Amino acid sequence: MRTLPPVKGALVAAACALALLPAGAAQAGSGPAPAPGGDRGATAMNAAPESDASEGSAQQARVCADAYQIGSTGYVKRKGHVIASVKQFYSPRCNRNYGYLYVWKSFRQKHPYWSTNIAVYDFKTHKLVGLRSWNHTKASSFWSYPADTVRHCTAARGVVRAPGDSKQNFAYSSKRC
Repeated sequence: MRTLPPVKGALVAAACALALLPAGAAQAGSGPAPAPGGDRGATAMNAAPESDASEGSAQQARVCADAYQIGSTGYVKRKGHVIASVKQFYSPRCNRNYGYLYVWKSFRQKHPYWSTNIAVYDFKTHKLVGLRSWNHTKASSFWSYPADTVRHCTAARGVVRAPGDSKQNFAYSSKRC
């Protein structure tokens, strides 16, 4: 039987593991599932990885690898059509919340670029925390910076604005306390 050198074997194993991941969604890590009896809407972050060079990447936003979705997803609508998804994530290890925005392919195919921002809305202070903004972008995935809002009621808030729009299109994920 023929064996592969250790380096080639590791590369083959990594390539096989990546091939099993679904494409086109968020990832901060393979975070733990919520505790039993916890939020049933939370899902571990286990989708396809973003490129490290992506302008809205989890790495650039300093998202902790154990972050998982909390609450339900909000949907940004423009002229009656859903154009983006807004989610809130929580990291037990870092004790931080994050906002995540994904701009849908159907919108991206119709517009050469757009402006967007994502943050965590703090209901106690009535402020956006961890806000990150992009202008004239073509990226699809965006993360807020870490928000020290775990002790407050929060929701992720995402905005998408197409060229020529007079108003912003926005949505919130569900409120979490």
